[in-house]
Amino acid sequence: MEKKSKLYVGMDVHKDTVMVALLPAEAPEPTVVKRLPNEASKIRRWLGRISREGEVRACYEASGAGYVLERAMRHWGYECEIVAPSLIPRRLGDRRKHDRKDATELARLYRAGELVTIRIPTEREERVRDVVRCREVFQREILKSRHYILKFLARRGLVYREGRNWTGKHMSWLRALQRDGALEGEDRLVFGEYLALFDYKLGRREELDRRIEALALAPAYREAVGRLCCLKGISTHAAMVLATEIGDFRRFESPGKLMAYMGLVPSEHSSGASRRLGAITKAGNSRVRHVLVQAAWSYRFVPRRGPALSRRQQGQTPEVIAHGWKAQHRLHKVFGRLSFRKNNQIAAVAVARELAGFVWAVMQDAGEHAGANRDAA
Repeated sequence: MEKKSKLYVGMDVHKDTVMVALLPAEAPEPTVVKRLPNEASKIRRWLGRISREGEVRACYEASGAGYVLERAMRHWGYECEIVAPSLIPRRLGDRRKHDRKDATELARLYRAGELVTIRIPTEREERVRDVVRCREVFQREILKSRHYILKFLARRGLVYREGRNWTGKHMSWLRALQRDGALEGEDRLVFGEYLALFDYKLGRREELDRRIEALALAPAYREAVGRLCCLKGISTHAAMVLATEIGDFRRFESPGKLMAYMGLVPSEHSSGASRRLGAITKAGNSRVRHVLVQAAWSYRFVPRRGPALSRRQQGQTPEVIAHGWKAQHRLHKVFGRLSFRKNNQIAAVAVARELAGFVWAVMQDAGEHAGANRDAA
């Protein structure tokens, strides 16, 4: 049988339209560049026509369009990959950007093998990940409600000065303001609405926390979450963020690649004999980076096994617990040394980078079992 030639398709996907560029394997320029409606039936019909000429290999950038088109094309029998937008090569002198050019460049770079593809989560993994992300949304909304309440009270000359805000005593003070009639008329109405909105958000966050706790006990996540929770500063919620955002830890060959994925490696501008390191790149997954930086602050304290950490380590293997204990000693020294020379913020980021290495080490021998559990789920 005659081997079919390969046809490379670059797609610039939008909500209503898809710009496609068809580039055969030996052609210098795309043979077809056209705009299609973002409708499954019409895209499938067009792919069916061009597939008579060769084997279709398509790609498009990761965006708000999600994985719908990629999953549909896989179901139809066509190869499709999603590429990382931040890692697409750009020409410094090129100041033009439009849909036709974007689709053409995707097809050209995809054929040359210059694009970095991303891991596509399963539909189950995506649903669980959205639950964890929804909890983060409510956390941000709670912060907004706190600002609404404090700024409104400050405009009325009511400021809490007996301690820190949002402690138990502060919440009792807020309830007393509402109950004792410190505010009158419309002010009492506004304060009541702000407080009711705050209570609603707290209740929804608590419900999501219970749901995430239940998902952490599912076979697909139980082992990964248990191992990650052996590290100081990583709670069940933080472990679920790592497990759902990263997915399969086996795809990182070294801890340095995991650090780069989290955007925790320093930027660099070196030429000749000079070598300049700058701030961290902040590339990759910002949610994972935020969780590790928050966890890094706990390493400023002296290494110890508190009651909460001891409960999380119950039932885990001695090797994983030893990794957690080693991380405490090493990262506490790093935090102390860097905070003395620089400042606490820089020290926390540096500790988060090294903590990513311990996360990689903890999850390496668990990768096979965790991946099998996710595949089975």
